[in-house]
Amino acid sequence: MYKRLAIAIGSLLLVLVMGTLGYAIVEGWTLFDSLYMTVITIATVGFQEVRELSDQGRILTIVLILAGVGALGFTFGTFIDFIVEGHLRGLLEGRRMQKTVEHLREHHIVAGLGRVGSAVARQLAHEGVSFVVIDRSEDCLAEATDCGWPRIVGDATDEDVLMAAGIDRARSLITALDTDADNVFVALTARTISPDLFIVARSAHESSEAKLLRAGADRVMTPNLIGGRRMADMVLHPLVSDYLDLVTHGDAVEFKLQQVDIVENSSYADTSIRDAQVRGRTGAYILAVMASDGNVNTNPSPDTVMHVGDRLVVMGTTAQLQSLSSVVR
Repeated sequence: MYKRLAIAIGSLLLVLVMGTLGYAIVEGWTLFDSLYMTVITIATVGFQEVRELSDQGRILTIVLILAGVGALGFTFGTFIDFIVEGHLRGLLEGRRMQKTVEHLREHHIVAGLGRVGSAVARQLAHEGVSFVVIDRSEDCLAEATDCGWPRIVGDATDEDVLMAAGIDRARSLITALDTDADNVFVALTARTISPDLFIVARSAHESSEAKLLRAGADRVMTPNLIGGRRMADMVLHPLVSDYLDLVTHGDAVEFKLQQVDIVENSSYADTSIRDAQVRGRTGAYILAVMASDGNVNTNPSPDTVMHVGDRLVVMGTTAQLQSLSSVVR
């Protein structure tokens, strides 16, 4: 449709130019008078001629009417089709969406809106964080359109598409394309553009995990492998499995798992868990402490001292986690 509209507008402009030059050459008129004569002739408004026409001028006018009316009708009809079929609305929506994405900062990017990507996007939307989705298929983006998610139509393996999604301003990238080769390419491209970007990649095969890590991914998830392990846990440890599902994904309980960072000038910096009175002051539980050097204490004792740069894995209600986040700063 865009090509057809461009052809229609181009044909109309060509008639205008040829008519203007024709009157200027045949009748010796000025370009303005020639353009005026051309316009009123094509529009068939019936205004009087600018000046008396010669026989050659009358012939030119006849040709111009035949060509101009056809070009004008074709352009008008094409423009109506453009509006009726929603292309104009889509164009305006695309520009509005582009402006929305341009204002995003510290957002998340989801590349690929298949089964995995859609689940990721829904979770991000549930958490209320800013994100943008990328997919080359309009059908796959139908859910994004219905939900009002910021979206980019294009191939995520294209560097220009990643830039349009604000990869240089993003906080993280989740690449969940159909093939491991595409995910490797996206991870490599994104890491080149933004060295500090946190990248999570989907892997269809366990053998591709090492390649994705070498390409720049910080984490690699293989849904088939994780799904198989979870199914085994459901059989071997059903109570534990059910409890973890409720805590991490269930809507029936209010407990959530969250990461809290110990930043500079934090009230918890260089303080033990006992002295910080985390449980007593906020009601939240500290399940694990990852030190700044990468060591993980999965069962911290009350005497564990928290330092700047440490990251805490905490559990609690939404209110308890908000209280902890406000206190730890």
